[in-house]
Amino acid sequence: MDPALVDTGIEPVRSLVVWVPDWPVVALGLEGLAEAEGPIAVFAKGMVAATSPAARADGVRRGMRRRDAQARCPQLQVVDADDARDHRTFAPLIARLEEIAPGVQLREPGLCALRVKGPARFYGGEAGAATALTGALAELGVNDVRAGVGDGPFTAEQAARTTGPDAPMRIVPPGAAAAFLAPLPVTALEDESVASLFARLGIHTLGQLAALPPARLIERLGPRGARLHALASGLDSQPVQPRTPPPELEREVSFEPPLEIADQVAFGIRLAAEQFISGLGAVDLVCTELRVALTGDRGDHSERVWLHPGAFDAAAVVDRVRWQLAERGLKSAVAKVRIVPEKVDAASHHVTGLFGSGPEERVHSALSRVQAMLGHTGVVTPQVGGGRWLAERQVLVPWGDRAVIAERARPWPGSLPDPLPATVFPEPVPVAVIDRDDDMVAVDGRGELTAEPIALILPGAPDASGARRPRHPRRIASWAGPWPVMERGWDAARTRRAHRFQVVDEAETAWLLVCEEGVWHAEGRYD
Repeated sequence: MDPALVDTGIEPVRSLVVWVPDWPVVALGLEGLAEAEGPIAVFAKGMVAATSPAARADGVRRGMRRRDAQARCPQLQVVDADDARDHRTFAPLIARLEEIAPGVQLREPGLCALRVKGPARFYGGEAGAATALTGALAELGVNDVRAGVGDGPFTAEQAARTTGPDAPMRIVPPGAAAAFLAPLPVTALEDESVASLFARLGIHTLGQLAALPPARLIERLGPRGARLHALASGLDSQPVQPRTPPPELEREVSFEPPLEIADQVAFGIRLAAEQFISGLGAVDLVCTELRVALTGDRGDHSERVWLHPGAFDAAAVVDRVRWQLAERGLKSAVAKVRIVPEKVDAASHHVTGLFGSGPEERVHSALSRVQAMLGHTGVVTPQVGGGRWLAERQVLVPWGDRAVIAERARPWPGSLPDPLPATVFPEPVPVAVIDRDDDMVAVDGRGELTAEPIALILPGAPDASGARRPRHPRRIASWAGPWPVMERGWDAARTRRAHRFQVVDEAETAWLLVCEEGVWHAEGRYD
């Protein structure tokens, strides 16, 4: 049985609710994803969940289907609901409220509650407390903030929801909750199944529901009926349950005067890096992705997310700051450094074995020391990326970073299928393919060979002057192709048209050749 459905009989506690109408739309504006002045509708499960004032002026309402909403407002901007975005954007607002009045309960993004007794005593009354809290959110760029005060969180929430832009605050006097709730519809209970049941029974308002004998509701709905009757009667005995604020994991260091030398900045953040790692360890977490934000004394900004194959320690954090400074992202001296854990993981997933992890741990330790001396790109590992040509598919990833190669999953029509050549030449190797008459073989406009290839001529070893001596032709034992590769046909400056061939010479060496505008080169070799 859910304890929230049981009425404990305790007297309601005066509560204050702060509400931001249509928070999903406000969150889009705060993140710069939409213009709040335009017609916007946020959809959840195919229905309108929140609208902007401009969309409501055109007749778009909550609960509408997408087709009906767009029929009423053809220029409507449609956005899918994102609960993570709503929570993420509302988090700074809750933190601001907790600075003013502790004990804030998050009921949903855009709606929070707290006991009003303490803030009312500090700010000179319930109206003063509500004004202070709504004003604090207005300072953060939220223009429309409502507040309601009543006996219990439910009554206070309904008081906030019955306000308007011209009167953003409503206070229900003590003991007047039942009279205030009586004319409200049963849909205010936000329980669709129960609301439809009451509608079929002819019960349309909370006052009509409160007039029913509690025993009849308990007989029909059990403890849930007792809870609904208490809400409709203004006897919401559920207390405000303050949230536990998340630990402050990020660190920030300001330099006065600003520092221009990277070693000075690295030395200045060493203590903050150690506190950053120890703070994560105190809550049994480790950082696997780190965001470093640098601010210059002229207002310029450099921000980057660094990855780690395992978990960051204090030395690794300092190294990332030093490497980011080496990238010359700032044009002025460093005034502030901020380190934020972009992604964390449970520390239990990164515990070293009883006898260590053997050679892998020693290799990682050695290469990390070399990288710390040479810089971020001083030690790299090869990865296979995306592309049509073999040379561009070779991606060098700095040691310690996880390879994030989104291009690999793209279609890349014309790319070479497996098996790939074992040897890929960094620069194309010029070759010649000749026919029986020692003429160069080419590909005509219809994609067909001008003659049958008979021999392959490879460049010889360079002489003292650096020029390559010609070599004797190798007879071609077998060949396959051509396979066309056409890129950017819409761009005259970057268009490219070539044909691939697979050739096996008389020494049983397989080659991947490319013929482009009558010129041949070797792209790779099958060893």
